[in-house]
Amino acid sequence: MKAVTWQGKRDVRVETVPDPKIQEPTDAIIRITSTGLCGSDLHLYEVLTPFMTPGDILGHEPMGIVEEVGAGVPDLAAGDRVVVPFQIACGNCWMCLTGLPTQCETTQVTSEGMGAALFGYTRLYGAVPGAQAEYLRVPQAQFGPIKVPEGPPDDRFVYLSDVLPTAWQAVEYAGVPKGGTVAVLGLGPIGDMACRIAMARGAGRVFGVDLVGERLRRARARGVETFNLKSFDNEKELVEAIRDETDGRGPDAVIDAVGTEAHGSAAAKLAQQASALLPRKISGPFAERFSVDRLAALHTAIELVRRGGTISLSGVYGGMADPMPMLTMFDKQIQLRMGQANVRRWSDEIIPYLTDEDPLGVDDFATHRLPLSEAPRAYEMFQKKRDGMVKVLMQP
Repeated sequence: MKAVTWQGKRDVRVETVPDPKIQEPTDAIIRITSTGLCGSDLHLYEVLTPFMTPGDILGHEPMGIVEEVGAGVPDLAAGDRVVVPFQIACGNCWMCLTGLPTQCETTQVTSEGMGAALFGYTRLYGAVPGAQAEYLRVPQAQFGPIKVPEGPPDDRFVYLSDVLPTAWQAVEYAGVPKGGTVAVLGLGPIGDMACRIAMARGAGRVFGVDLVGERLRRARARGVETFNLKSFDNEKELVEAIRDETDGRGPDAVIDAVGTEAHGSAAAKLAQQASALLPRKISGPFAERFSVDRLAALHTAIELVRRGGTISLSGVYGGMADPMPMLTMFDKQIQLRMGQANVRRWSDEIIPYLTDEDPLGVDDFATHRLPLSEAPRAYEMFQKKRDGMVKVLMQP
């Protein structure tokens, strides 16, 4: 089959690899019909290279048709149309039953001290072959795949794999009161969708911050009050502008949908680039102990949120030696929630929004649709934010 493979920093290729096969009774094989390119994939493209191995298959946002199931998968059959969550979880352990499938005790990557295995996401999360491919082996298929009806195009459901539950959890963790205010930093796919969900769930005012004109226009068209970071000399001016809209206090909640590759933080950016250039035997251990993030977005969130407010982190961070302004956080009495999205915890709450009325705008959420063969170009365009690219779907 054809699959998108990682070969080095900023080097992804579409190659022929062996077809996946049933290995365990709880496996299923899915023929991919649509697969997304995620902002988290860009971290593998640029920053998290010390944890990658040449030949790793990328991608974690798939949907498709069931081709084959193992004997331990009673509720799926060949021909079923399914969305596959990005995390791999059993559904039966204490963590899964508590609503934390990202911490699944069956698939935890204990050798790396990490949570549940993820598709296509470094050795830290099990080095499981990913979903930017023609076919996908799905472990723990008795729990993970979400069956969806025939008829509507893939765009209606594919975001259940990651974008929708990640944005939903970001809003849930933000704890925005009815009629309250929330600022979303970063209007890529997750930030954009978090704005839509916050408004659909009763937020009074939603502020969106980015520095890409197309993303700002897209959010503004759906009622978000947007702020272009480029219009301010520094983040402090941005903070003051949003405070002026919230009686001088700041918003009730801030969602950081940017993560480790935030604009600014030149020293941290240099450290990330230097780590990625080290030989692999050195770079991995170095990154595990001394890696740092570009924290501009998080520091802005800490400054911006009102006293007693909540910061919700949905952007991926990977630093192990990040300096944090603990005095400010303690003094402001900030609540901080974060983590990978617990997809199956939220999916049943999200599905009622995926109606013909399309209140979240999923049907036209993708800005680009490309064949899988053009994945290298898609990665480059997405990283450089060219051609108004916000969300990419690829078809094998």
